[in-house]
Amino acid sequence: MRRPRIRATAPAGGPRTPGARTPAALAVPALLAVAFLLMPLLGILARTDWSQIGTHLTSPDVTQALSLSLLVSCWALGLSLLLGVPLAWLLARVRFPGKALVRSLVLLPMVLPPTVGGVALLLGFGRRGLLGPWLEDTFGIVLPFHTSGAVVAATFVAMPFLVISLEGTLAGLRPRYEETAASLGASPLRVFCTVTLPMVAPGLAAGAALTWARALGEFGATITFAGNLPGTTQTLPLQVYLLLQDAPEAATSVSLLLLGIAMTVLICLRGRWTGAAAGRSGRAAPAADDTGPAAPPAPVTEDRTEPAPATGPPAAVPHQERWPLRAEVTGFNQLTLDAEPGTTLAVVGPNGAGKTTLLRALLGLTPRSRAVLRLGDTDVTPLPPHRRGVAWVPQDGALFPHLTALANTAYGLRAHGTARAEARRTAQQWLDRLGVGHLAHRRPAQLSGGQAQRVALARALAARPRLLLLDEPLAALDQTTRAQVRHTLRGHLADFGGVCLIVTHDPVEAVSLADRVLVLDGGHLLQDAPPAEVTRHPRSPWVARMLGRNAWPGTATDDGLALDGGGRLVVADLLPDGARALAVIAPEAVSVHLDKPAGSPRNVWPGTVREITSAGSRLRVLVTSPGAPDLVAEITPSAALELGLADGVPVWTSVKATEVSLVTL
Repeated sequence: MRRPRIRATAPAGGPRTPGARTPAALAVPALLAVAFLLMPLLGILARTDWSQIGTHLTSPDVTQALSLSLLVSCWALGLSLLLGVPLAWLLARVRFPGKALVRSLVLLPMVLPPTVGGVALLLGFGRRGLLGPWLEDTFGIVLPFHTSGAVVAATFVAMPFLVISLEGTLAGLRPRYEETAASLGASPLRVFCTVTLPMVAPGLAAGAALTWARALGEFGATITFAGNLPGTTQTLPLQVYLLLQDAPEAATSVSLLLLGIAMTVLICLRGRWTGAAAGRSGRAAPAADDTGPAAPPAPVTEDRTEPAPATGPPAAVPHQERWPLRAEVTGFNQLTLDAEPGTTLAVVGPNGAGKTTLLRALLGLTPRSRAVLRLGDTDVTPLPPHRRGVAWVPQDGALFPHLTALANTAYGLRAHGTARAEARRTAQQWLDRLGVGHLAHRRPAQLSGGQAQRVALARALAARPRLLLLDEPLAALDQTTRAQVRHTLRGHLADFGGVCLIVTHDPVEAVSLADRVLVLDGGHLLQDAPPAEVTRHPRSPWVARMLGRNAWPGTATDDGLALDGGGRLVVADLLPDGARALAVIAPEAVSVHLDKPAGSPRNVWPGTVREITSAGSRLRVLVTSPGAPDLVAEITPSAALELGLADGVPVWTSVKATEVSLVTL
């Protein structure tokens, strides 16, 4: 029997699906557009006198114009880089009144007729313009009919290409890299030079190439503003204009040269108008603080609990000072933090509770909340992020992709002024301590998830912070790797001389790593207690569910609890009437029956099985009921098989009154 043939569908934007036909209504105009653009180029190629092209291009007038064009275009590129890079950063990263107007001014030379641009330059910088007389009287500078005027004209029309290209790349660069660098002690200028620029290098290179090519081919603004003086302002495009009148064959040869240069630039760019994606690993050039040569590409390996054999004795734990934490947070978050050195605080809560906002407030990176922060004897509230001594490890680690693991780890030390050799030695010690010293010369793309997280932690600890902030540092790891990294993290937090805050959604992390658990909801602190207390008496429905328990809020009555979701719950320990409370029921305390049970249970509800999931060696059964909120029961697989449980099966659930724990809210 013949098997049916299945045709794969190409993804959107990919190759055309075999067998699919392009509509003629689109294909014909598209081909005409290609022919329209190609015809002028074919005309140049067909009319070029190939036997005389060498003579035409080596004539004194052409070589002089070519030299001047190269000089003018290079100066224009330099001015564009000097002025355009800061302008692109401003447009991409800073909100200010009139931003749309500034962007329109940047785009204006791209749509303005070149001769109109030349007239505008003449009226602005000419000898009778707005600024020209002052330049001449004060500095003796006269721009029109001078090579500097040609540079100004070329810069005016070409710089927008750099600004627009770089702005798009900067806007696509996620700020967490720069914020992480600032938390390691790098000043804004250092962050810009060692993190931002290397990571946007592809976009910067693309914009620079387009800017240079546009400056090389500038004609209208140059002839209008700077004139057409041989050896002074007569660039190669202007030379083509003159040759077209006296020697058309030579004009064609020179036009072919300019065409070849333009095509070379476009081919080199390969369509990367806005550069490569920010953060692409292994592509950007090393920054100034790359403390070692890049290793050749190596296969990514799985994380390992034990480090590779070391060539010497393990590094000693460096002596650390002790920094207690005192913080008063206002704004979206409303809470007070007070912790002694060596304390680890786990911050838990539902999405939108303000966990990450709290960390960013302590870093001084968000206007939503403000923290009056004291670390040790120092009030760091008025200090910028890079001077607070607060290190931050984002969820994905935010390792700088253009630096090796060793250079990443040494980054904070170098930012604090440590000598390069000493920074490398200390960084290697920290990598060795966390079991990734043998990966020192790998780049982030060559590391597994667990290895990258260890490098990120080593980088933060090597910077000698007074406060360590970890934003879900293990969320992206698989269960096995997460257990290994959690074990390593627990060992090194024991030696930390400051306070550590860990944002997590994992109850195992909260219980195993933290000395105290902070429960947030809506920016407010609901509970601050040791993990054991939070586990026994959670004050938040979200935390109770995170711990695997049923949690029903309600209001106390004379015989139990009136549930917010509808229904009543009979309890053994009554509360005063009207008291708000949270009923916590362990899943293993819920019984599941096919028929209505008789006997001791005081709480009995009919329901329907909606979901069955595995929880280790047991099954968790979600039951919905019209008489009570959703209820999760935990039973053995044999019991589920005996009852014949499946989605949609009607059942009865029961809970004894003595199995209900009430936590006042």
